[in-house]
Amino acid sequence: MSYYQGNDAKKTSGGKKRPWRKKRKYELGGPFTETKLAERELRIVERVFGGNYKVKLKYAHYINVVDPETGKAQKVRILRVLETPANREYARRNIIVKGTIVETEIGKAKITSRPGQDGVLNAVLIRE
Repeated sequence: MSYYQGNDAKKTSGGKKRPWRKKRKYELGGPFTETKLAERELRIVERVFGGNYKVKLKYAHYINVVDPETGKAQKVRILRVLETPANREYARRNIIVKGTIVETEIGKAKITSRPGQDGVLNAVLIRE
């Protein structure tokens, strides 16, 4: 199923906005990539507008965590999803998006990358 991302629905003044042409193929989008916590990793490469490619992370198991005090980065396992400020339901369903707080082997970390867009999970360690 496609997702229309054109701009013919609302008008800022409150007046009625009428479509002046049909919807176009290049205005279509796709569904949100639900990056889930799993025991394996899976990336999907999709061709997008302009002939470019987008790497989507479908399942995640490892994460690159940077310690802000030392500046060192390391690859560690994700144990569980703790909290997602974007949507409370995502934490319950183990969906990882930017801003999600996860528990790793070395402590809590906040996701700084967009896994559905970049295909990689980067995070910053949270000191309590």
